[in-house]
Amino acid sequence: MPEDPWLQVPTLAGDRAVLRGYRDQDLDALVEILTDPDVNRLTGSVHSTAEANTATADRAEVHQWYSTRAEQSGRLDLMIAEAATPEGACVGEVVLNDWDEQNSSCNIRILIGPAGRDRGLGSEAMRLMVDHAFTHLPLHRISLGVFTFNPRAQRVYEKAGFVVEGRERDALRFDDGWVDQVMMSLLRPEWKAAR
Repeated sequence: MPEDPWLQVPTLAGDRAVLRGYRDQDLDALVEILTDPDVNRLTGSVHSTAEANTATADRAEVHQWYSTRAEQSGRLDLMIAEAATPEGACVGEVVLNDWDEQNSSCNIRILIGPAGRDRGLGSEAMRLMVDHAFTHLPLHRISLGVFTFNPRAQRVYEKAGFVVEGRERDALRFDDGWVDQVMMSLLRPEWKAAR
């Protein structure tokens, strides 16, 4: 029986970013990232600015979650580390999940903490993960959703080749209003043609 390609945890290196599996020394950075107000707001993890500003993360739960991701088939969770630092400081994560075997599709998501923003790490991490996904996994389609109050992320996704498919209106209640979610995808033939 061939090995499950989803259980292979690669190390993917670019000029700025290295994508790799979780290490115990990533825990402090991940707790900081997961309690960052911008991360919580922009990912839709909370429903108010007050919640975003007071978000907490239990260290034991964070460690348990990340240390077991490599055992989960149908998903690939990689840490985004800075290539320029000798220890490869963790600045975020990029994840393929929601694998739909029948339709050869999955979702992708990314989050970058404050230490990794505005330096091209997110753009390179998306490119590295998409290239790996279409080269080594049985995928035809990768999709994502991005809230309209996160135009920076939408630009990163467009740069990686994702196209807008539609909009989920009032998808997230935040503070006293509603936020739309833009649905995007990239198909293997589009990715191949752009290479």
